[in-house]
Amino acid sequence: MNQVEQILREKGPVQNAPGFVMEYYKRVGSTNTRAIELAREGHPGHVWIRADEQTSGRGRRGRPWTSENGNLFASVLLRFEAFEERVVQFPFLAALALAEAVEHACGTTHLVKVKWPNDLLIDGAKISGILLESESQSAYGFYLVCGFGVNVTHHPDLGLYKTTDLRSLGFICSADDLFALLAERFAHWLAIGFQPDGFESVRQAWLARAVGVGQEIRVRLTQEEFKGRFIDLDQFGRLIVKLENGQTRVVSAGDVFFS
Repeated sequence: MNQVEQILREKGPVQNAPGFVMEYYKRVGSTNTRAIELAREGHPGHVWIRADEQTSGRGRRGRPWTSENGNLFASVLLRFEAFEERVVQFPFLAALALAEAVEHACGTTHLVKVKWPNDLLIDGAKISGILLESESQSAYGFYLVCGFGVNVTHHPDLGLYKTTDLRSLGFICSADDLFALLAERFAHWLAIGFQPDGFESVRQAWLARAVGVGQEIRVRLTQEEFKGRFIDLDQFGRLIVKLENGQTRVVSAGDVFFS
């Protein structure tokens, strides 16, 4: 990585998440990219990558992610011996951990809603992005990277949907405080998710926060768009939509819009 982009501030254990370590950068191209670099080097995993600023941040489907100083940018790298089916459940685990961290940082409850699969909303406006990527070519196992970007002090005006930030909503917290809470809540939900039937607990907690359950939605896929009623999640976290003809359709990836 270009040394101009990579300026390490500190590294060491994450105090409130035993078993995790972190690398904290003043500036980095992308925390997810740095995590993937570590995977290719054979890192044992359970490492957080933080940055005050990203110069090449990205969101889902390769979309650019605005990465100004003051917001939270962090990615966690997990290592598995081989691909595991439960990896597809991580978007929901990650969303729950972040939702709880945001509420704890803001000193409130029942503030954050989730939108399938892992967007966080406050009063209908998006405050964060979660990007999951994998590295399966490493000789050291299968790696999963979960990247978090949270609008703490400012937000972009994307035009596609409403966005906001915690400061604009009247909540005063720092990226440091939010990260400490996120690391703790992520470790909590990770432990639950690793249990044999852990996803059912994750699924129920996610549905309790979900917007749009029972409502009509539009689902945009790569090459089509359709309408239906959001009725549930299956055991893999896939969206179950009831169509106008009474049939159900299962969606594993796409964008959801409320009609």
